[in-house]
Amino acid sequence: MRIIVFGATGMVGQGALDACLRDDAVTDVLVIGRTSTGRTHPKLHEIHHEDFTDFTAIQEQLAGYDGCFYCLGVSAAGMSEADYRVVSYDFPLAAARALLAASPGAAFFYVSGIGTDGSGKSRMMWARVKGETENTLLELTPRAYMFRPAFILPLPGTTAKTKWYALFYRVMAPLYPLLRRIAPRYVTSSAQLGRSMIQTVHAGAPRRVLATADINDLAASRLPKP
Repeated sequence: MRIIVFGATGMVGQGALDACLRDDAVTDVLVIGRTSTGRTHPKLHEIHHEDFTDFTAIQEQLAGYDGCFYCLGVSAAGMSEADYRVVSYDFPLAAARALLAASPGAAFFYVSGIGTDGSGKSRMMWARVKGETENTLLELTPRAYMFRPAFILPLPGTTAKTKWYALFYRVMAPLYPLLRRIAPRYVTSSAQLGRSMIQTVHAGAPRRVLATADINDLAASRLPKP
C-alpha cells in the first residue's frame, strides 16, 4: 500500500511515519510538510509545501495512494477561533479534497482527540472546531476515519512541539505502565496509532469515529514482525 503522511515531524506524525517505514505492506510513503523529517529510507519521499490551503501545485503527485494519515495539529492555547480554524479545519479539508481528486478511493485519517464535539454545543472552542472538521470529512468520503485518542505516549526520543504538551509528557511518561494497567481504554502510543491506521487501510474498521480502545484493538491486529 502507498501512504501519505501530514505532520510527520510532530509527535503523532513521527509515530505514524515510523509505523509505515517498519511495515512491509507499505511500499511507498510520501511526507508533505514545511520542514524535512531528517530521515532517509528507500520508500520515503518528501514534498516541501508551504500553502496548506491550496495543494493545486502538487495535486498530480497525490495520485495512486491508498491512504492519508493527517497528523498535523496545533494547540488552541492563545489562539483566536479564526486562526485556530484555519489550521484545524481549512488545512485538513484542503488536504482531503486534493487527495480525493487525485486518488478517489483513498482512505483519509484525521487525528482529533478525546473530547471532540460534533454537536457544536461544547464551550471549548477547539472541541467545536474539530467536531465540525470531523463532520465535514465524514460527509466528504465514506473512507474517512476520525481518531480520538486520549493519552498518547510518543516514540522514544521524540517530544511534542508545544511546550506545555512536552512538559506534560515528561511528567506523565514514567507513569505510562501504570496508566496502561488502570486505564487501558484511555492510553495508547504514537506507534499504535500508526499501526492502527495501516490496519484500517488494509481491512477497514468497526466504526468511523474511533476511540482509544478501538485504536489499540486495531494496532494489536497489526503487531510488527519479531
